[in-house]
Amino acid sequence: MLYESPIGLLCIESDGTALRRLYLCTDGHDTGINDHLEIATATWLDAYFSRRPLPPLPAVRAEGSPFRKRVWAEMSRIAYGHTMSYGELARRVHSSARAIGGAVGANPVAIILPCHRVIAADGSIGGYAYGQDAKRTLLELEKDAL
Repeated sequence: MLYESPIGLLCIESDGTALRRLYLCTDGHDTGINDHLEIATATWLDAYFSRRPLPPLPAVRAEGSPFRKRVWAEMSRIAYGHTMSYGELARRVHSSARAIGGAVGANPVAIILPCHRVIAADGSIGGYAYGQDAKRTLLELEKDAL
């Protein structure tokens, strides 16, 4: 399913039982499948981008190594409108900031698993798989909503 967002066209993919991927589309290819989980994700994104109270998240199944899943679980605890440094996230999962960067960059469910909330230790926004403009937009949207 395709979703038009303030950061660009997003692809929402589910397997019918859980959301599997949410990412910035580069080709605009639509699978044509709009199952209940993809529609629920689009509804969640509508609320997120319009700064309305967020409905419950659809079921998510992010595939990755046990390490990446640990990082994503800790990353999901970063509250809306807040940030955490790569180093702090590394301390929480007993790893290095470099390894955290790899796990954050491999996040298959962007925005819902809030990798955009992970920033550099000096307070700069750091990298983002979809570009710094997209990350800045998401961080400003959340900050302005508080």
